[in-house]
Amino acid sequence: MLEGLTAVQIAISACIVFGAFVVRGMSGFGAGMIGIPLLAFLIPVHTAVSMFGLLVLVLFTFLSIRDWREVVRHELKLLLAPTLLGVVAGVLLFKHLDSRLLLQLLGGFLIAYALYTFAMHYFGLPEMTCSDRWAIPVGFVGAVIDTLFGGGGGTLVVIYLHLRRVGRAPFRATVAMLWLFEMIARIAGYGAAGYYTMDSLLLCALLLPVMFAGSWIGERLGNRVSQETFSRLLAGLLALTGASLLLK
Repeated sequence: MLEGLTAVQIAISACIVFGAFVVRGMSGFGAGMIGIPLLAFLIPVHTAVSMFGLLVLVLFTFLSIRDWREVVRHELKLLLAPTLLGVVAGVLLFKHLDSRLLLQLLGGFLIAYALYTFAMHYFGLPEMTCSDRWAIPVGFVGAVIDTLFGGGGGTLVVIYLHLRRVGRAPFRATVAMLWLFEMIARIAGYGAAGYYTMDSLLLCALLLPVMFAGSWIGERLGNRVSQETFSRLLAGLLALTGASLLLK
């Protein structure tokens, strides 16, 4: 695979990864939903999903060590078990679900929530909150969707933590720690299925510096915006994610 890529294609891949992780650094999520569809134009989609998963795993390992003190441990404990169970269920259900319908339902939900968030900011709608009892279904369903499609389900966790009024820094630290455990389980499955070859590992190694650079720049850009602006940015990304799912 690597020999089949030109220098221009590798450079384009690096730009895609850089941009995707700038967004992830600013918002705490969204790298896979941006990067994987674009990389799929250059490399096989299964390779894109598995390789991107490895990049995310490396980043989240670093972030989890760095930001451990910011993690909201109560929320992490509630979300972890159903998330891991969701990964197992996603593997088992892979061949038996109407994937297009599931993606459309998720996309519609994300757009509806994004519109609510915008209406809350611009038209004064009351802010909603939710109980921590929602952690179990959110963690489970989100992990199932992530495992089936390589992303998308994590946005449910993003909405849950947003409704729980988790601050920006604890939010980023908590989702990084949660998704670290999810990625370990998913990558074990991808590896067992034979999606990691020497070529895909070499390409991943080439893109690691770009991934770290994009994340570093994204975090610094994100730290300069207010909580209200961050909330609007989050809503915009959710709307774009929902639209991309509807168009798949």
